[in-house]
Order: sequence, then structure tokens, then C-alpha cells
Amino acid sequence: MPPSTAAASRPRDVYFFGTCLLDLFLPEAGLDAIALLEREGVRVHFPQGQSCCGQPAFTSGQSGEARTVARAQLGLFDQPWPIVVPSGSCGGMMKHHWPTLFAGEADAAQASEVASRVVEFADFLLNVLQIELRDQGAPAKVAVHTSCSARREMNTHVHGWALVDQLSQVERVVHDHESECCGFGGVFSLRHPDISGAMVSDKSTALQNSGAVEFVTADGGCLMNINGKLAHDGKAFRGKHLATFLLERTGGKA
Repeated sequence: MPPSTAAASRPRDVYFFGTCLLDLFLPEAGLDAIALLEREGVRVHFPQGQSCCGQPAFTSGQSGEARTVARAQLGLFDQPWPIVVPSGSCGGMMKHHWPTLFAGEADAAQASEVASRVVEFADFLLNVLQIELRDQGAPAKVAVHTSCSARREMNTHVHGWALVDQLSQVERVVHDHESECCGFGGVFSLRHPDISGAMVSDKSTALQNSGAVEFVTADGGCLMNINGKLAHDGKAFRGKHLATFLLERTGGKA
């Protein structure tokens, strides 16, 4: 499929920050995101030294440890290219919390400059590349789950909806309590397993009762948490990362 028609300001090069969750547990989703970007004519650069954004330590109140982890990423993005992140959670940490985390540090200016170039994946496809998706799949109903960070920090919850709505054979259905958290929250699910378990139980039930054949999310942590609950309960219903879903629907995967 040829690249979509977009504004002249479309970048030719981007960095891709894959996130530790996608790297370790969902590498195919990261590769699918890269494939979509490359299909749009963008050169994707993947710094090999990347690891974690520091969010697990940060949300646990360990600012020093979070800063150490985040600092190791700062020097990886020396060219003035956008940094595309396939997760509202990690994107929110990098874009909104890195400047605060490094305030008063010698590398504060560098952290703020890097943060200013962070763009969440769905936002980049929709608003920067102005992608035009051509659906090649069979008719289907899907539900979309948006992470808390995508909704409240990055304000990108509508972008996933808009991308799915471009697919002519896909009906996006609304599930009950759509704006509610899935219960993952990184280390929250480990520190408060009972609360997290109740939240993901409610979310998985709502998704299954929506009439959708599957669900889609742009956040790897949410995907792992909800799919894990479904597998634990012996359910066949499953979800996919937004990148994988879009690539499959537009003929990019066999």
C-alpha cells in the first residue's frame, strides 16, 4: 500500500522508543508499529541502548532510581527527530514527568528537550502522518480500551478511536465503564493485587459483554493485564495492540 497523502511537514526520520514491556513481552507489537511507520515512508531509528522510561520506580516514589534509569535514555536521541512511543503510559512519563524529574539537575535542559519531542504512536499516525487507512478485512465489531495515561496525561484516547473508525468494515462498539482503568498501573498491580484483580475483572467482563469479537488497546501493559485475566478465566476472547490490529486490517500481515 502506498504512503498516505499528508502535509509537507511530515518527518522523514523518527526515533522509536519500544518500551520495556513491548521489548520483553510483546515484541511483535513493536515490530508492527515500526512496519506501519515504514509503510508511510518514514525511516525508523531504534537506538539499541534503550531500556525503560523509569516509570515503575517513579510511581513507587523512588525518584532517584527513576532518574538513573531515565538518564540512561537521554543521550540516545541526539538528532532532532520525533520520538514515537507506542504507549500512553511510557509516553506520559517521558513527556510530562521527565522535565519535573530532572528539575535542578545538570541535564535538566536535555531532559526537557527530549521530552518535547515525544509523541504517542496513535497521535503520530493520525495528526502528524495524517494516515489514511484502507480496510482489507472482513466485517467485525471491536471494542477499544484506552489506558489511564493515554486518557489523562497524553490526551490521546480519541486517537485510537479515530484510527479504528477509518476502517470501513469495522464497527467500534462502546463497552460499559469505558473510561475506567484496567487495574494494571505498572507496580500498582503488584502492590495492590486484590484491588487490581477486581478492576481487571470488571474491565474484562465489560469488554466481553460489548458484542465485540475482540478488543484493541494502544498500551502494552493494559493488553497484558486484560489478556492475562481472560486466559486465567479460560475465555477465548482476546485483545490486540492497536499497531497489530491496524497492520492486519490493512493487508500488512499474512
